[in-house]
Amino acid sequence: MDELTRIKEEAGRGPDPKTTEAQHAKGKLTARERIELLLDEGSFNEVEQLRRHRATGFGLETKRPYTDGVITGWGTVDGRTVFVYAHDFRIFGGALGEAHASKIHKIMDMAIAAGAPLVSLNDGAGARIQEGVSALAGYGGIFRRNTRASGVIPQISVMLGPCAGGAAYSPALTDFVFMVRETSQMFITGPDVVKAVTGEEITQNALGGADVHAETSGVCHFAYDDEETCIAEVRYLLSLLPQNNRELPPRAHCADSVDRPGDFLLDLVPAGGNRPYDMTRVIEEIVDDGEYLEVHERWARNIICALARLDGQVVGIVANQPQTLAGVLDIEASEKAARFVQFCDSFNIPLVTLVDVPGFLPGVGQEHDGIIRHGAKLLYAYCNATVPRISLILRKAYGGAYIVMDSQSIGADLTFAWPTNEIAVMGPEGAANVIFRRQIAAAPDPEATRRQKIKEYKNELVHPYYAAERGLLDDVIDPRDTRRTLSRAIAMLAAKSGDLPKRKHGNPPQ
Repeated sequence: MDELTRIKEEAGRGPDPKTTEAQHAKGKLTARERIELLLDEGSFNEVEQLRRHRATGFGLETKRPYTDGVITGWGTVDGRTVFVYAHDFRIFGGALGEAHASKIHKIMDMAIAAGAPLVSLNDGAGARIQEGVSALAGYGGIFRRNTRASGVIPQISVMLGPCAGGAAYSPALTDFVFMVRETSQMFITGPDVVKAVTGEEITQNALGGADVHAETSGVCHFAYDDEETCIAEVRYLLSLLPQNNRELPPRAHCADSVDRPGDFLLDLVPAGGNRPYDMTRVIEEIVDDGEYLEVHERWARNIICALARLDGQVVGIVANQPQTLAGVLDIEASEKAARFVQFCDSFNIPLVTLVDVPGFLPGVGQEHDGIIRHGAKLLYAYCNATVPRISLILRKAYGGAYIVMDSQSIGADLTFAWPTNEIAVMGPEGAANVIFRRQIAAAPDPEATRRQKIKEYKNELVHPYYAAERGLLDDVIDPRDTRRTLSRAIAMLAAKSGDLPKRKHGNPPQ
């Protein structure tokens, strides 16, 4: 027993204390410190703590530390089981070898079998060069398991150091990616390779830092200034998610009255369709206690994707943001919303769509880059979703973008609108210019005639009750009743079951 105690103490302590000091000097925590922050106190159960590599050559035979540079196991977050693996940068720089990969494969298999979330705390330098192709094969096993687990258990990647080459693909296959500014980077080829191939000089952070991936590439969903805040937000995200695709999200007690009137909403949304406003203020007014977690907050800002609660029930919110590009749908917004809709559908999270969309973004660049193909991704995601789906039109809903934003015609369970809504093929000004162009051109006063025809078109086809009269809306509601209406609708649809046709899988647009 004394020998076992000694060995386990050595394995838990890790390598030379100087490596821990070096880790802290970089503003980074150790793997075990990170696990302690993530999991409930005292809940961690380690797996294969005494595992060591069996490689020989290139000096490896004299360096066989316990854990082989990755800590694996399970514990709880708010009392619910969560599986975790954490690279230990102090050992081989967190590089992945055969034994290292085998430990990760095992914990991933355990998470899938147990039906519980998997969190990876990434701080590794890629494949262990000394082990050659065995290390590369280890990554293949991780990617295959990421794909098997997709839509089965929530997968969260937390980037807490460098992640280069093929190692970057595992986080990209998971549901959410968290990053820490200054200390975490992701790229396929590093700055040295970029310079050698293209001649461009760039730093690691400028190439693949947290802000780059949060704002430009869209690879990162959440970016924070320090590890403590980052890991605390991972815990918060887990509190909003079910354990697996067979369970419902955890319901919470709600002290915020469902019948709380939203008087603030009456003056928040301008009647004029060209005037911007902040959709996040609408969301804050509707959801429980004004709290929500926005996903991809800094990427494709013309659309909002967020997790929140309505009367204690977790919902996914998709909303146009008139403050950015007038809330139009473009390539990035379509991709962002489509992935979020698919995630919510995978894990039984009802969808609430807040619509104020003038259309798709016009332009040669958008068309040549495939706005049709990318816009179809969002259309496919909504049409394929079987969770409760409720849409609310706040102001305008024009053209194909109206259809794509979960209209009744593509399967929304309930569709509501505020009295300020305008649903039409296009805006009244554009429609009148097309329909009445000859009358306007031939009139003695073309401008006066144009204004008159715009008024006629609005009165006939774009008035707030036109869609409701034709059964395309379930109700036109007072904005002050929005929270109550949505909450009751979610409660009514709680037992909804929707089966798709039997098939291996669909073929979504790429």
